[in-house]
Amino acid sequence: MSDVDLAAEKYEKHREAGEILAQVRDEAAERVEVDTGYLELTEWIEDRIRELGGEPGFPVNISVDEEAAHGAAGPDDDRTIGESMVKLDIGVHIDGWLADTAITVDFTGTDDLVAASEEALSAALDVVEPGVETGEIGAAIEETIESYDYNPVVNLTGHGLGHYDQHTAPNIPNRAVSQSVELEVGDVVAIEPFATDGRGKVQEGSRTEIYSLEREGSVRDRSARQALEQVTEEFRTLPFAARWIDVSRASMALRRLQRNDIVHGYPVLKEEAGCLVSQREHTVIVTEGGCEVTTRSR
Repeated sequence: MSDVDLAAEKYEKHREAGEILAQVRDEAAERVEVDTGYLELTEWIEDRIRELGGEPGFPVNISVDEEAAHGAAGPDDDRTIGESMVKLDIGVHIDGWLADTAITVDFTGTDDLVAASEEALSAALDVVEPGVETGEIGAAIEETIESYDYNPVVNLTGHGLGHYDQHTAPNIPNRAVSQSVELEVGDVVAIEPFATDGRGKVQEGSRTEIYSLEREGSVRDRSARQALEQVTEEFRTLPFAARWIDVSRASMALRRLQRNDIVHGYPVLKEEAGCLVSQREHTVIVTEGGCEVTTRSR
């Protein structure tokens, strides 16, 4: 197969992943209700992705209220959704080619905070074209969110999407920055504004349910070794959930791998307690005339 054919196949798989993801996101948002179980919703989303012909690109993120990202269901999670601001961040891959999207479902009555991240994403998409600086995209996001009298979360960014790699260059900032890079035709990026009534910076919480392979390595412990084999074969370098690991005492096995710097954990990222965060995200392919949004509702 020629390089041209390979490139065409790559973008078609990005598009197929995006089409599946747009449908699943919209269906999932309709299923979010007060008292819905985290694990119940998560498993429904992941099963629906597979039913439509994709694979989860990373564990479903269910982050509520001050949580901005990396909230995820654990193996025996009995938590339910309350009257909260709920962010669903979902990914799909087809043979490693990814799409990434997020939406906010709000039960707090803070409609303008939800609108701030949605309008910021629209403003960012209007800016995207070959040659535009990523800092210009960040400026459009920041200006829009501040027009609602909220703050962008400045230490979270959008990102490129590679092959079995969910976070690649270029980073897409959520504020104006002086040092940035130009977008090029063919870049595949996820743009994800976060708006908050807090200070605009998140920090790590205590709960970790998401991991990814950091490097190759070896361990003596049998469970840790079996877990590593599964990660390498099934997930490669994509993020995975602790509940996906099919070994006894999976949590302990992952802790051993983490202590040996073989896997990396992603703790939940949070604003200050009592604050709210909204999020909206699309995946785009940069084209000659602007961009193609692969995760837009059909």
